[in-house]
Amino acid sequence: MRLKLMLGAVILSIAIFAALSPAAEKTLTVKGYVIDSACAFTKNLGKPISKECATQCANAGSVLVILADDGTIYWPIADTTPSSGQNPKLLPFAAQKVTVSGKVYERGGSKAIVIDHIEAQAASK
Repeated sequence: MRLKLMLGAVILSIAIFAALSPAAEKTLTVKGYVIDSACAFTKNLGKPISKECATQCANAGSVLVILADDGTIYWPIADTTPSSGQNPKLLPFAAQKVTVSGKVYERGGSKAIVIDHIEAQAASK
């Protein structure tokens, strides 16, 4: 009986630790478009309409996101406290196809990326 109680306590401790630990994190390289988050969701766009459109929305407060080639949306975040918006980092690349690398976090079906490096992809011919 005592062994069962100890085993139960260990299992419960592991479950609590797993539930309270930070969201899963891994380093990835993602290729996709920098697009206004509202258009990505409400208009179901596969790529931005134009640089002007994405820039206007971002300047009005809409968050720019990375719409990956596979359709996954990555929310750019800072890993600092206090945190800060990432639009200034993404605005120069608005509506462009980019390669982004950084730490990716997943939680509840959402994906976020702390951008370590971003560069525009060469235009395809």
